[in-house]
Amino acid sequence: MADPIRFADRNWGIGSFYGEVLIICPSCGNQGIASADFQAECAKMLCTACGLNKAVPTTVLNYSMFHPAHTFFNAKLWLEHPFKNEIFYAYNYQHLDYLEQYISATLREHKDRSGFTLLEKLPKFYHTSKNRSALLKLIETLRRK
Repeated sequence: MADPIRFADRNWGIGSFYGEVLIICPSCGNQGIASADFQAECAKMLCTACGLNKAVPTTVLNYSMFHPAHTFFNAKLWLEHPFKNEIFYAYNYQHLDYLEQYISATLREHKDRSGFTLLEKLPKFYHTSKNRSALLKLIETLRRK
């Protein structure tokens, strides 16, 4: 029997990936970046393909300033794809890598938890071993996009 692929939960929350988000540029449809500096209370959107460049205060969302950067511009995620009756998504490549490491693991360790982590809040389809192969193919497709 092959050695299990181990994954150790780093206790990251989903907010760990909010600062820089890959988006579909609303102007040209290419990959853009939305970023948010929550301390400076400023969110920016940039597309190097068409030159779109916008900035807004993070206080434009009246219910809280800690949201994924793309929500300040109502932009769609670049790393998003349907999976069965669900949507698989990642905010950026660091998030995609973290999900890939988790999904590919046959031994998942959750030690020293300090609260609910990103992984504990994922929909069930991320956790199910029968989806492992298909999800890893989907991740590779998103990575090549």
